Amino acid sequence: MRPINTSISSKKDLVKQALREAILNGELAPGTRLIIDDLATQLGVSPIPVREALQQLQADGYVEIQPFLGTRVTPIEAESVVEVFSLLETIETVTSRFACLHLTEDERGTLKEIVGGMETLVATGDAEAWSKENRRFHQIICDRAGTRLISSVMTKVLDHWDRLHRVFLTEVFAKRLPEAQQEHREILRAIEERDPARVEKIIREHNRHALRAYQEYLAKRG
Repeated sequence: MRPINTSISSKKDLVKQALREAILNGELAPGTRLIIDDLATQLGVSPIPVREALQQLQADGYVEIQPFLGTRVTPIEAESVVEVFSLLETIETVTSRFACLHLTEDERGTLKEIVGGMETLVATGDAEAWSKENRRFHQIICDRAGTRLISSVMTKVLDHWDRLHRVFLTEVFAKRLPEAQQEHREILRAIEERDPARVEKIIREHNRHALRAYQEYLAKRG
């Protein structure tokens, strides 16, 4: 990590942002021990904003602060994978039913364009770019529900999903792209047909198929 520019915002917020990005992009891998003094030196700040930032990151689920043991990046375990996909399923079944009936024609057109672009990314095997479009697709559907609370929670859950897919990009995520893309075609078709019951069913299957792929890999890995 590089030293941060503390002239434009609070040190605590900038430290939190830098650490969060390092965790999400894999620079700080799951289970990595975090030494406050070392992080302060790397970021060019005192230990105080680092300590404050770590406390906030703990509340967001990115780090674990253990008495007498110190702080580490939260490991990705079977339970955390279940939690991420269970939350996604719960949020998306609610928001997709609403969006199915209330998306404008322009918004439906945007979803269609996104899915079309994702087809090309599957063909080229660009899993990272596909994941960004996947996030945009689901975020548009969620935002159409029109509640700030749901949108805020969805953003946080998708951040954890981003971390999950980057850690297992080759072993799980990339291998599931063709199946996941087919599920997106079906979601789009149900939205275009304004069929909330069908879109809810597909969303549930979409999340459960993804969860199963991660669980099977973790079980094999032991």
